[in-house]
Amino acid sequence: MTRQETLRIMAVLRAAYPQYYAKQTTEDLQGIVSLWEEMFADEPYQVVAMATKALIKTRVSTFPPGIGEINEKILQITQPEEMTEMEAWSQVRRAIYGASMDPSSRKVTNGELSEKTSAEVNFDRLPDILQRIVNSPEQLAAWARLTEDDLDTVVQSNFMRSYRAKAKHARDYIALPSSVKAYMEALTQGMEIKQIEGGGV
Repeated sequence: MTRQETLRIMAVLRAAYPQYYAKQTTEDLQGIVSLWEEMFADEPYQVVAMATKALIKTRVSTFPPGIGEINEKILQITQPEEMTEMEAWSQVRRAIYGASMDPSSRKVTNGELSEKTSAEVNFDRLPDILQRIVNSPEQLAAWARLTEDDLDTVVQSNFMRSYRAKAKHARDYIALPSSVKAYMEALTQGMEIKQIEGGGV
């Protein structure tokens, strides 16, 4: 979103929340526009405008929506619906059941014996986010040896808590500006802060 487009969004917010913006100085407003321009630089104007208008219509507040609220609404508009905790657990439960059929057996495909166990095959079928939580085919096989009661209480509860945290982390990461993502990636690759270009706040 460009500065001109940011000003158009700000005009909508000023019309919707006149009392709030009446208290702002020209310097304050310029700072707000600069911050919004930076935070939404990667987002198309139409998406930010839709998210802003949706929040104006649905929120009951005398204060304008914040950047985080707009980001949340943008994710709702642009991202495919993510799995619920129960849907995620159901997929893992099916993988555990598949791993329990014969955890040590090898699959025969086109007359050839596969190198993968049923736990490995079922682990590979899980979406990436679920693989990161489960951690390994061996974990699936270990869970397959538990009683139904342990599986559907302790393991399910721990898994759902982990899924909730991972899903939130993924949503939060998607919402970050590209400059912040680049900064984070540079840090994880071991670069010193002074080596990172454009990393200033």
